[in-house]
Amino acid sequence: MAETVDLIPILEKGLAADVANLTKWDNYLEGEQPLKYMSEAMREELGDTVAELVLNWARLIADAYESRLDVEGFRYADSDAEDDELWAGWQYNDMDEQSQQGHLDSIALSRSYVLISANEEADKPPRNTIESPFQVWARRDPKTRKVSSAIKKWKDLEDLEHVLIYTPIETVEFVKKDGEWKAGGFKDKHNFGIVPVVPLVNKPRILRPDGVSEFKDIIPLADAANKMATDMMVSGEFHAMPRRWAFGLKQSDFVDKNGNQLSAWSKVKSRLWANENPNIKVGQFDEADLKVFHDTIKLLAQLTSQMAALPPHYMGFNSDNPPSADAMRSSESQLVKRIERKHTFLGGAWEEAQRINLMFMRNKAELEPNDYQLETVWRDPSTPTVSQKADAAQKKYESGIVPLEQTRIDLGYSATQRKQMKKMDEEASAAGSVARFGRELNPDNVA
Repeated sequence: MAETVDLIPILEKGLAADVANLTKWDNYLEGEQPLKYMSEAMREELGDTVAELVLNWARLIADAYESRLDVEGFRYADSDAEDDELWAGWQYNDMDEQSQQGHLDSIALSRSYVLISANEEADKPPRNTIESPFQVWARRDPKTRKVSSAIKKWKDLEDLEHVLIYTPIETVEFVKKDGEWKAGGFKDKHNFGIVPVVPLVNKPRILRPDGVSEFKDIIPLADAANKMATDMMVSGEFHAMPRRWAFGLKQSDFVDKNGNQLSAWSKVKSRLWANENPNIKVGQFDEADLKVFHDTIKLLAQLTSQMAALPPHYMGFNSDNPPSADAMRSSESQLVKRIERKHTFLGGAWEEAQRINLMFMRNKAELEPNDYQLETVWRDPSTPTVSQKADAAQKKYESGIVPLEQTRIDLGYSATQRKQMKKMDEEASAAGSVARFGRELNPDNVA
């Protein structure tokens, strides 16, 4: 117990170390980043007339990636079907929904975490939860780069601080009372020799195993676009409409129909100027063309699209006409390859999580050799048309390259749907056998 408590200050320090970056990236995801390019003097002058405009390209990128990261099951290398037991645990923990949140936080914030623990309910799968890097941090062994300990920290409704400390031996809860950490109500001594915490990391590197946000490279471009958009609004308010000038008018000439004094410098639209003095000259300046802002924002969108490997039609600047299906597939090739790379890293993390689940389910630390050949089954990240996909699958099946089950997998049917189809096949086959048997007994079809 004492050794576990001693880990708390070390893990707290690691948890707090990256808060500034996490906060920055989270603000960009939510479109709440501070916009510092408008001076205080201009803010005071404009007041509420013009709002700072945020073009939330960060969320566009995050959603474009996350929408192609769908886990469909887990399969052993020597099996042609997904494992029912692991998938049942996945659905029991609502991971269909939670995994999407974990992938999104990984893309935006550089990482998220899967926490695994024994289930307090008997005969139920282990508990799996997706956690934010604001609350969880995993310490790594510099020798193996594997997780050596981890912390989850939060406050309850009574503002009491709680931590869960994860080690290769146990998971223990502590509560801070009177400035000291005291043992809490949860303890799980599993003795698995592995920390039941799995990071879901975006773009990890050898010396940066905690990854990096997808926003890092596009933040300067997004800031520039937001400045251009705000400047366009300012110009639209004060320069895009014609501005009038007058010579020969005095301050006292600016009165309404009742003789009340008006401001000589009023910028209100549709204000009528009239005077009976024939020597007064009036006119207007040409309005400003906002095209320069449009072109600049378009250029920044193109650069952002290139950095994020987004197809041109995602940013809406390539054509007024919808691209063809073949053109869309071609333009998405780089994006699809990036998603497949994420399948590799995230798939490895999900496989590690499932191996830890197996330890909890079997209540032993030893894994079977086959467990290391577990594979994550992902939905196809590309966007082929239905007819193209069906045509290719049918040709493979008819030529004998793949069996019927693999054909259904290629067509994107889920494991549940394929089971129902297999049952239908068996029922149809049985019905056909009965019909053939009846014809053999009564070949002349005598009633």
